[in-house]
Amino acid sequence: MTQSSQQTISKRPLTNYERAKAYRQRKISFQSLLKDIFLMIIGISSAAFALKSFLLPSNFIDGGATGIALLLGEITSLQFPVLLLLVNAPFVFFGYHTLGRTFFIKTTLAIIGLALATAFINFPHVTNDKLLVASFGGFFLGAGIGFAIRGGSVIDGTEVLALYLSKKIGGSVGDIILVINVVVFSVAAYILSIDTALYALITYLAAAKTVDFVVEGIEEYTGVTIVSSHSAEINEMITQQLGRGVTNYKGKGGFGTQGHSKEKDILYTVVTRLEISSLKTEVHKIDPYAFMVMNSIKDVKGGLIKKRRLKGN
Repeated sequence: MTQSSQQTISKRPLTNYERAKAYRQRKISFQSLLKDIFLMIIGISSAAFALKSFLLPSNFIDGGATGIALLLGEITSLQFPVLLLLVNAPFVFFGYHTLGRTFFIKTTLAIIGLALATAFINFPHVTNDKLLVASFGGFFLGAGIGFAIRGGSVIDGTEVLALYLSKKIGGSVGDIILVINVVVFSVAAYILSIDTALYALITYLAAAKTVDFVVEGIEEYTGVTIVSSHSAEINEMITQQLGRGVTNYKGKGGFGTQGHSKEKDILYTVVTRLEISSLKTEVHKIDPYAFMVMNSIKDVKGGLIKKRRLKGN
């Protein structure tokens, strides 16, 4: 095909379908961007509240880049917002080379937003109780980090560095983060006090658990694979009684005198953890010898898992 013919094709009028498709793609991208911005704002607000209302007034620290900034604030005359930007700068640099330009832009804006929020927004001082400060400070900080992650950015760059190092030197991201935080807490215990380091550990654990809760969702999902000679009845039970979707695929069991059994349908469905007991009971009623395999799923999208099938549809 010549260059002139290619230009002719590229300049032809778009069909109604192509215009509708392009509009739909732009609409989805815009809605996704608005959602990410909203989540980032929530994350920044929650983290700033944790810092200004709990951690900073009580001279507490946390793990990660935020903990490093808090620790440096205790031993230098620099203000925390400035330290937050300086400490996170190298992590953001690693993020640009590891996760791309979009992540770099979002993370830069999120960290700048957190620094500005802690510098100019006045949050009320909630409590002086050290245990409450450690627990709820970690909770709100973890919620902020989690919402920022769901918005496609981070406000604590330790995880970015851990991801970068895991690709370079091996090891899991979790192990590298643990090593970083052990160093932070050890320095805190040496410079400040052991009590401060121990309270910082409580803050970190509360924050880490909250991050998992926010990022992975309120509900925990379980994928269930069912192998049974009564697959049709089980399929009907799952779709009609539980109101869940089922995927069917063909397979053969690896047992019997010939090494395998006859071909049968294998069922796969996803349920919440509250429905596992009911599913196991109903399957057992239909086929006591059914083979079931369950595995944890962090999150799902689409299908019938978040919206039950209406009977009669």
